[in-house]
Amino acid sequence: MDEAIPAKVHWLSIANSLVIVFVLSAMIIAILVRNLRRDFARYNRLASDEEKAEDLEEFGWKLVHADVFRPPSFSPLLLSVACGTGAQILFMSLLTIIFSAMGFLSPANRGALLMAELLLYVMMGGFAGYVTARLYKTFKGKSWQRATTLTALGFPGIAFGFFFIMDLIAVSQGSSDAVPFATMVVLLVLWFGISTPLVFFGAYFGYKQDAIEFPVNTSSIPRQIPYQPWFMGIPFTLAIGGILPFGACFVELYFILSSVWMDQYYYVFGFLLLVYFILIITCAEITVLFCYFQLCGENYHWWWRSFCTAGSTALYVFFYSFVYFKQLEANSFVTYILYFGYMGLVSLGLFMMTGFIGVFSSLVFNKTIFGSIKID
Repeated sequence: MDEAIPAKVHWLSIANSLVIVFVLSAMIIAILVRNLRRDFARYNRLASDEEKAEDLEEFGWKLVHADVFRPPSFSPLLLSVACGTGAQILFMSLLTIIFSAMGFLSPANRGALLMAELLLYVMMGGFAGYVTARLYKTFKGKSWQRATTLTALGFPGIAFGFFFIMDLIAVSQGSSDAVPFATMVVLLVLWFGISTPLVFFGAYFGYKQDAIEFPVNTSSIPRQIPYQPWFMGIPFTLAIGGILPFGACFVELYFILSSVWMDQYYYVFGFLLLVYFILIITCAEITVLFCYFQLCGENYHWWWRSFCTAGSTALYVFFYSFVYFKQLEANSFVTYILYFGYMGLVSLGLFMMTGFIGVFSSLVFNKTIFGSIKID
């Protein structure tokens, strides 16, 4: 292990992360389990006791049962594509960390690690196509060719465009880190020869599947959403939703950034795998908690809100990159462009990955609670 990074520091990082997870889990158990048990008892009792149902007015999340699974009002196609891309990045990063922790990928050979990431990303294209197709079909979308094409070309196109521009800047400065033209051709072959066909292959099976079944029916007329308090607004939920997952993993993030920008080696992939799972758990828990509060406020627009609540972790990572940049020796404007360009690209990928975790966890949560009550 790298002598510059003692094991004790990583253990302290893990302890810090576990404390955040335990506190967050205790909050969810205390709030959700107790409130949901009371809600289930009240809703099911009212549903079976007709004489009391006439006297007592319903309140809470049951009121939005006819709207909770309504497709998002803003661009269901974009949400489907973002979730598909997020699933692809999630599986790619998980497999990369697992293989590294098992010793198949050596951190001393950075080229092999980077190549493994690229190969795993293009091989996970089938998952991206499947998730996009299944979600878009659930939203009753019709432009399935457009959705699949955007999944295959959207994020990879942005990443390749950024990379190409950064490489041109590196070549103009005579940098030894500039990527040769032959490598660019290999990347294009991987993109269009493997990743894109796999995305369409996965989308084919996704569209063949039935749409996701929901426990309640959706009404034809949308319900009016009442006034929401300030603490249920988008700025507040984004600020709180991202700080806990970021706080659980920022110590390991510092070491990863040091390995990328300061030529240090990162060996402790076992620690990283544990922190990775902690990041997934905290993103899911904080999103479910805010989703419950949102539904209790009779606001059923949870699709994009769940995506952005968990995805706001990436905003904190990008803001933290400004803090970390102070440690680097920035001697030219090109250094700023390269650093913040690549960190912005990494943050965009993290935004999609954590956003997919938020949508998936909220979807499972909503299907569970609305499938547990009696609807008249």
